[in-house]
Amino acid sequence: MQSIINCKNPQEADIILLPANYDKTSSGGKGADKGPKAIITFLDRQIEFYNPLTDSNPTQTHHIACVPHRDLNALSPGKVVALIARQFETYYKKKKFIITLGGDHSVSNGPFAALAHIDNPKEITLLHIDAHFDLRDYDEYNDKPWGPYAHCSVIRRASELGFPVVSVGMRAYSREELSYAQEHITFFRWDDPGISWAPPTPERIIKAIKTRRVYLTIDADGFDPSVMPSTGTPVAGGLSWRYALALFQKTFQEKDIIAADLTEVAPQSFDLRRPAALQSPDRLTVQNAAQLVYNLIAWKTARDMI
Repeated sequence: MQSIINCKNPQEADIILLPANYDKTSSGGKGADKGPKAIITFLDRQIEFYNPLTDSNPTQTHHIACVPHRDLNALSPGKVVALIARQFETYYKKKKFIITLGGDHSVSNGPFAALAHIDNPKEITLLHIDAHFDLRDYDEYNDKPWGPYAHCSVIRRASELGFPVVSVGMRAYSREELSYAQEHITFFRWDDPGISWAPPTPERIIKAIKTRRVYLTIDADGFDPSVMPSTGTPVAGGLSWRYALALFQKTFQEKDIIAADLTEVAPQSFDLRRPAALQSPDRLTVQNAAQLVYNLIAWKTARDMI
């Protein structure tokens, strides 16, 4: 069986997969805590090593490792953020390229907090792919509010830390979020039903990014549900697979992507050994998520070798 990921010695790797098995603050369907293991399992066993988008095989030139899994659901949101921030900071200081795998979107607070602590957030733009703004000041959805680190507040917290934000794919949000967005961030809505509507070109989005360095934060529901149906809060009309790949590829070519995360992949059940699961929404979601992660690795390693 093929295997590309070493989870025993991440200190020796070039690429770090940081699993964040946490799903307490999500307000829709649950299961995002199962996303990291499913993605890493699929990536390790089912993805073709050769990447046609870059005409390269990253496994031949770089070492890929994952940090050991740990169930974080027993921890408070604040402790989860602090733990992920410490892990991220450790590997970031060692010049690793880190892809954090959620988990609900609140886990992205960890890398944001680490970067704000050791770097200048004003010099790092967040390219944010999502169906939602995630700009609520507090959690309005759960019977037990989760405080400042809820999944629906993650970009609000990042903005308050000083990160410039360029958000893409918005099509479900509150009036208050829209008002905050209009004042504090740059965004591209995806909710125009007009028959002649076409998404902005990748060039237009990248032009809105004013810094050289970029952090890529991707919520699975930013994609159309036909691409990643198993996510907690799917919203019709999202980014197509081809459009997203074109946007990411051009961003890697023109900017310095320093790290990334992929959150809200929420399989209800996933077992590579069960043939009956091959056509399930979970299988499609995890397969595309794993392929996306491998593409991110390929784009990053190809750029670094130029």
